Amino acid sequence: MKTFLKSLCDGLNQNQIDSRFKDTIQILYQLNAVSKYKNSYYLNDGFVCGKLDINSNGTGFLIAFDTRFKQDPIIENKDLNSAHFGDIVLVKITKTKNNRAKAKVLAVLEMANETSVVYTKKFGSAILGVNIQNNLALSLKASQKSLKQLPLGSVLKINNLNNDITEVLGVLSDPKVDEKISLAIYNKKDEFPKACEIEASSWGDEVDINMYPNRINLSHLPFCTIDPVDAKDFDDAIYYDTNSNELYVAIADVSEYVHAFTQLDKEAKFRGFSIYFPHKSVPMLPRCLSENICSLKPNLMRLAFVFKISFDKNLAVIKEELFEAVIKSQMRFNYDEVDEILAQKTKTIPQIQKWILPLWENILKIRKNRLQKGFDFRSKELKMELDEQGEILSTSFESETPSHKLIEDCMLLANQAAAKRIKKGIFRNHAPADLKKISFLLDDLANLGIEAVYESNLSNLISKIQKKADELNIREDVDKLIIKAQKRAEYSSISNGHFGLGFDFYTHFTSPIRRYSDLILHRLLKANLKNDDKLFNYLLVGIDETCAKLNILEREADKVAFDFMDRKFARFFANHINEIFDCYVSESGLNTVAKLDDKLKGAKIILENYSLNLLEKIKVKIISSDIATAKITAKAIKNV
Repeated sequence: MKTFLKSLCDGLNQNQIDSRFKDTIQILYQLNAVSKYKNSYYLNDGFVCGKLDINSNGTGFLIAFDTRFKQDPIIENKDLNSAHFGDIVLVKITKTKNNRAKAKVLAVLEMANETSVVYTKKFGSAILGVNIQNNLALSLKASQKSLKQLPLGSVLKINNLNNDITEVLGVLSDPKVDEKISLAIYNKKDEFPKACEIEASSWGDEVDINMYPNRINLSHLPFCTIDPVDAKDFDDAIYYDTNSNELYVAIADVSEYVHAFTQLDKEAKFRGFSIYFPHKSVPMLPRCLSENICSLKPNLMRLAFVFKISFDKNLAVIKEELFEAVIKSQMRFNYDEVDEILAQKTKTIPQIQKWILPLWENILKIRKNRLQKGFDFRSKELKMELDEQGEILSTSFESETPSHKLIEDCMLLANQAAAKRIKKGIFRNHAPADLKKISFLLDDLANLGIEAVYESNLSNLISKIQKKADELNIREDVDKLIIKAQKRAEYSSISNGHFGLGFDFYTHFTSPIRRYSDLILHRLLKANLKNDDKLFNYLLVGIDETCAKLNILEREADKVAFDFMDRKFARFFANHINEIFDCYVSESGLNTVAKLDDKLKGAKIILENYSLNLLEKIKVKIISSDIATAKITAKAIKNV
């Protein structure tokens, strides 16, 4: 939509208008916002399209798509015309005062969200809804009598078109409402439509090997899975043949059960990704698939899509074979158990141990070669444990260990192999950072005592920065800054390479249970194996739009998980106002943000009117914690 509307500023030929936007052109034409001249449409003077921002006072600002607007036009609350935060709108400039344009919303061209989440609050004698994301109050399409029958602080899901209440989620005081809020904000849901559950359960619980005579039977090989201790869905299993120097990467063959354009497929496409909370997951597929017949559980026959990757004596890949198979994983490991094996602290599983130790030795060499072009970013994942009431019990950081590295590089080999087999389809691209972001990064690093000079070879520059960070023992913190300075990896139908990994071709093949991108790829690869160009091209219909949507859904899945943890932290700090906690500065500048680094760790705390140095250790006094907006504010009182 944004690209289409920006094109109208310079003129857009009618033959170049995508069918998706023909209705939008008609709306603009009826509002006299566009004119047609020589088969091209132009946006008329005085009309502007853009994205709507709304501040806490209810005043709107248009982030204009027309680059001639150096300042965002102001839209008074009375002129918002029921538009919501994030909507793409058409406005008409009403007047300009002191070089600042004022405008009025004429039409919402694309809603940011079909629904919003509000909680009820009393203003004088009236009950209004307060938007949980931006704290704006609004009238609800319900009688005051019915609203007063609800307890104050009732959390409601409303339709953005008319503010009609569609669902009562709970009450703000109940910790168990947090999950519902986080899901509802981004229009996600846990329950599956009945038709999907029926379709999914029709596959049963077991795999009868006799039904698949054309599949390669690998059930005799000692495959194993390696996952987090609390994992319920097992996408991938590995086995290494030490005699032939061949690595088998077996991936759950979800495409055998979820066929294109079925109800089950449409629901998976709508969800895009599984969402992971500390206490549960919201899966992309019904649990009878994701946690049962598609999951590579130990000692059970399972269908798999397998890459057999052959190496020469120098560990260069010389052959990559892809085939449909049946496997039977012989062991389900968690990361800690494999770390014990790799450290040779346990000898209880000789059949697995005799191949996993030689594989680890080779993976270390493969990894070393890979990192000559790619990067090794050290990071810690925040883990949160909740009690039965849904309150925070503890938090901790999980660091990458040898077992994580083992699985990561096995999966990278399979993902690369998959990417090489197709010229168009679905790829995972990562572009290099732009000059402006690198400039900001170098400024931040200078404040940390790392003097780095810009060079066009970004790989070389980042390697030098990481080396200096190691010397100062701040590698993980510096890696966070480097990652922040880079562009986000995205899905695309054409391969443009992956800067962070140093790969010319890369895709996602290894997680079809929890990522729709991988499920698409499996279908394409099967068509490729059969040399069925007609099916391959059929599966590519709308692939660019699908990739664009998956990029949005991926960000949303991340936001849901982060929003949930933010709410748990806000709920914790609401009971600790005026108390003092240890933190460190994670963001400095106009907005200073601290990260909790006490007994509990990881909460994002906004410091009011205070400027501090990046990574500086400080003590803060909690000023406020808003459970609704999940915003925690504090005052820095002294350095640690």
